[in-house]
Amino acid sequence: MKTSDFDYDLPAELIAQEPASVRDGCRLLVMDRATGALQDRIFRDIVDYVRPGDVFVANETRVLPARLLGAKRGTEGAAEVFLLREAAGPEPRTNRVAFWEALVRPGKRLKPGSGAVVDFRDAAGAVALSAEVVDWAPHGQKGERIVRLSTTLPSLDEALHAVGHTPLPPYIHDYAGDEELYQTVYSRRESSAAAPTAGLHFTPQLIDRIQEAGAVWETVELEVGLDTFRVVDEDDPTEHAMHTEYYTVPERTVAAVRRAKESGGRVIAVGTTSVRSLESAWDPTADNGAGALVACDRAATSLYLLPGSAFHVVDALVTNFHVPRSTLMMLVSAFSTRENVMNAYAHAIAERYRMLSFGDAMFICSSGNGRAPF
Repeated sequence: MKTSDFDYDLPAELIAQEPASVRDGCRLLVMDRATGALQDRIFRDIVDYVRPGDVFVANETRVLPARLLGAKRGTEGAAEVFLLREAAGPEPRTNRVAFWEALVRPGKRLKPGSGAVVDFRDAAGAVALSAEVVDWAPHGQKGERIVRLSTTLPSLDEALHAVGHTPLPPYIHDYAGDEELYQTVYSRRESSAAAPTAGLHFTPQLIDRIQEAGAVWETVELEVGLDTFRVVDEDDPTEHAMHTEYYTVPERTVAAVRRAKESGGRVIAVGTTSVRSLESAWDPTADNGAGALVACDRAATSLYLLPGSAFHVVDALVTNFHVPRSTLMMLVSAFSTRENVMNAYAHAIAERYRMLSFGDAMFICSSGNGRAPF
């Protein structure tokens, strides 16, 4: 197995630069998990594949306004701080002070120990938030720093919403639309640097229809990091160091999955982040060694799913189209086969599907299930 096995030619004009005008009106490529057979549908048609007893599991995390554009104090030179995850610091967290791991730009002028501070101004021109570069992040792979955030406003949350921007993937350029369209309609706590994009296609009405068809809707939370967009640089994908993310699987979701399995229903993961959450929470020692899904509260995972990996929980997958040579291409290939996935991508490109985060979707499931068999 080589990383090049998960490469494909992605025409730049097919990379969606804005979301579909109607969330559930995008295209849906349905693929038989075993045979690779394909159907071209519209996303809202996913209801046709639902059967009573199924449980959909979605990642309810919300994207932080993590992109901060400001100026270096003392020089007024343009600077950017991109918040990745909250970190431990030498002083306690308060409403107005916290430490974060972050990417900074320009890196050469914002080095730890230099006293560098970046100020961020609100719409009225007042400094609402400041970031002091205090240290290198432990195990940082791209020169991440630890920054000390501080504000004179009542809270850091208020300050972030006064100056921050929703980060978009690097392949989306000059998007000037509604940033809320890069949030799922069911998102809750702000904890991610990127959206769980498979969920962008669902509307409240579509979720209602799924439940009316006899399925259950449950959630997990995985704090999505920027590494979700990274390509694998190593020729041998097994040598790639998988990033660590934090996930939560509540007891109610564990119970819903258990009921679905006992009744013959399927566990349908909405997005690869839901897959990683559920499969990370599988404990092979639980249930007297039979293995079971267990509840977790902000546990760490670096689960890396490659062809040959076992899936203990997930039976079907809603997913977007992914960047070539990425760990996500490897995950979906593991869920079906590399050949099926590459054939599906070739079909999507030939049929001019819209690709990546703002693009169209796939539903990978077993044939013959629901009211629209292959």
